[in-house]
Amino acid sequence: MISKACQYGIRAAIYIASRHNDGIKLNIKQIACEVDAPEAFTAKILQVLNKYHIITSLKGPYGGFFIEEFQLEQPVINIVNAIDGMSVFKECGLGLKQCSASHPCPMHDQYKIARDALQNAFQQTSIRHLAMQVNEGSSFINNLVLKN
Repeated sequence: MISKACQYGIRAAIYIASRHNDGIKLNIKQIACEVDAPEAFTAKILQVLNKYHIITSLKGPYGGFFIEEFQLEQPVINIVNAIDGMSVFKECGLGLKQCSASHPCPMHDQYKIARDALQNAFQQTSIRHLAMQVNEGSSFINNLVLKN
């Protein structure tokens, strides 16, 4: 439903937020490595997130990406809107252009329930909440598997 770019954007915002209390600015290489995303693609995504004031960037030798306190309270839906737009919550599950309640595809009713639930989850979940889960170790944002 959401694009790969959006997935990377959400993971990047969570990672940056998880480092908020460290008081450091992160560079593209660090972020891309941590979220398991291509560096050039990550750079473009971070520019979009900065443009929409989801994260902040500072240029120069002491620059990098960081998140400010007020930005932590943003819902994840802001990231989806910035990267994919809200139309992802109106698209047909089978990719039809003319799918609606009055002209439904065979999956319309089931897909609408899942799509609406995902939109609600993104609206109700803050970046801070997800970063806290990462910091507590109960959630992860990369594909690395920890060995016991």
